[in-house]
Amino acid sequence: MQYHDYYKTLGVTRQANQADIQKAYRKLARENHPDLNQDADAEVRFKEIGEAYEVLGDPEKRQKYDRFGQAWQQGRSQGTPPPGFEHIRFDFGSQDGGFDFGGSGFSSFFEMLFGEQAGAHRNRQRGAAHRTAQAPRRGRDRETSLAISLADLANGATRRMDVIDPTTGQTRSLKVKIPQGILPGQKLRLSEQGESGIGGPAGDLFLTIELQKDSRFELDGRHLRTIVTVAPWLAALGGTVDVPTLDGDTRIKLPAGSSSGSKLRLRGKGLPNPKGTDGDLFVEIRIGFDTLSDSQRELYEQLRALDQSEDQSESAEEDAEQAS
Repeated sequence: MQYHDYYKTLGVTRQANQADIQKAYRKLARENHPDLNQDADAEVRFKEIGEAYEVLGDPEKRQKYDRFGQAWQQGRSQGTPPPGFEHIRFDFGSQDGGFDFGGSGFSSFFEMLFGEQAGAHRNRQRGAAHRTAQAPRRGRDRETSLAISLADLANGATRRMDVIDPTTGQTRSLKVKIPQGILPGQKLRLSEQGESGIGGPAGDLFLTIELQKDSRFELDGRHLRTIVTVAPWLAALGGTVDVPTLDGDTRIKLPAGSSSGSKLRLRGKGLPNPKGTDGDLFVEIRIGFDTLSDSQRELYEQLRALDQSEDQSESAEEDAEQAS
């Protein structure tokens, strides 16, 4: 019986975790896939890689493989039988009296652990093992992220993205439909757009929605928050101010005497909710300005002079009261 070291086939150590094993398999499968590699032995290597991953990629099978393999660490090099296993014959009560594990071809070790029913002839065993290697297998699911704008969240959109199939190394261009009202963190499922299968359907691709940064708004659930800076005289006297929304700027009435930090609420101006109540837009008022024109500066000088004059008048009145 020939012993195949699946760890060596994938180029990993016995201490490798499942992620390392999967990464090694994907790399080798791409390099040796018959559709991409024209070497004469590429198909053989591809099958050996698939056989190794069939075991090491399954934690239960890998545990079984490691348990049987520990008895063989005493002595033989790769490609020779482990000590005491040069020729093994088990009697399972079949008509031919036994089960022969000798021979070559598809790994006898793999067949012994996970393969055929006891009592079959060697030729039948090899044929069944070959069919097992060629059995259709669904591709693995994949996950990635897709960053979209607030406008896409609010209105829905169609976006194109390129994904690389790690099994074949080929790039696919996908058209992704983004439903209206989806939120960051939610996932879209693209059926059969994951890794290609081996004789079977491809896996699925799951897209996690992420939000692109927007300088105007902060998202809070389905609510939006924004900050609007107004001039001091507008906050004092009241008036109309322009406020950004997802539908464009809109004008709102600012009450007289508004202070910095006060908030206004625009109902239904947040993110839409196809299954319920739409979010709101909360506007925080901040008082300030960028620069002053000459005329504005002159008016502020007059206000300062008026304020100082009033302070002096009040001080004079207090002095008169104390003198009396």
